[in-house]
Amino acid sequence: MPISTASIPTSRAARHIEQLTSNLEHCVPEHCAREHTASVELAVDGRTEISFGTGAIVLMPYRDYLNVLVTAADSEALAGAQRALTGRLRSLAGEELRVSWTAPIDGGELQVTDPVVDDYLLRHCTPADGVLAELVVETRLATGDAANMQISADEGTLLTMLTRMVGARFAIEVGVFTGYSSICIARGLAADGRLLACDTSEEWTSIASRYWQRAGVADRIELKLGPAMETLRALPADQPIDIAFIDADKASYPAYYEELIRRLRPGGLIALDNVLLGGRVLDPAYQEEHHQAMRRLNGLIAGDQRVEAIMLTLRDGLTLVRKR
Repeated sequence: MPISTASIPTSRAARHIEQLTSNLEHCVPEHCAREHTASVELAVDGRTEISFGTGAIVLMPYRDYLNVLVTAADSEALAGAQRALTGRLRSLAGEELRVSWTAPIDGGELQVTDPVVDDYLLRHCTPADGVLAELVVETRLATGDAANMQISADEGTLLTMLTRMVGARFAIEVGVFTGYSSICIARGLAADGRLLACDTSEEWTSIASRYWQRAGVADRIELKLGPAMETLRALPADQPIDIAFIDADKASYPAYYEELIRRLRPGGLIALDNVLLGGRVLDPAYQEEHHQAMRRLNGLIAGDQRVEAIMLTLRDGLTLVRKR
């Protein structure tokens, strides 16, 4: 599904949004207006989303400009939405608006971090030590294309920092892979802390076990092979979790989240990796089970009164959830 944006200089952004939403049929492609009922969602800060079928227009007012984001089912529908919106804006504005759309891109082509920024970020955080650096190399050689499942050095540093900040004594990891994140979490635990690491792959976790030994944290980590949901459901009800990290099969994220949140202590944290799915979660054209599950969960967390949450554009998206 193509996505396009425009930043429109104007001092009347909020007024333009109000006018646009007063008659939605003029803001969407003609054939979409015939086939689907448009709906509008207004936020307190002025952000406005107009939904039509499988497409959407997002309007965000700022002091000196109006930001617009359009997604549509295909390039024809996108072009139609752009024409309808541009024409409607110019007819309502009473001023000459410069509306310039970016070239359409697919959700899977989004780059959250530009390579230049990425390199700078990695060079300006606490670097990984020799054990973690060697684990990265062995993972790349042993797992091939699957190596991209390993978290990055800056995310690992963040996990250690978060674990220390909450004073964690009991941590859960759902998805071990070759053990990089396990080491980072274990290093942040209190002296008597314990990490329960859940995975299904004996092959990949055999690498993890070796590196846990090398990193001097093996005595803090209990590996549980098997379906993670069974492991989580078997936990004692009176054993509160201080911090949890979810980085496993994406379709099961909602189930993992619910199972963990009810066991998380007040003030405890859950970190969820890959919440952007390479940008595909933003693009309604992607409708596989894991895309839909992640969208549902992202929406659930944003409105979950049990927690405070923030989604970070770290790597492939990292959501941090703190239980109230």
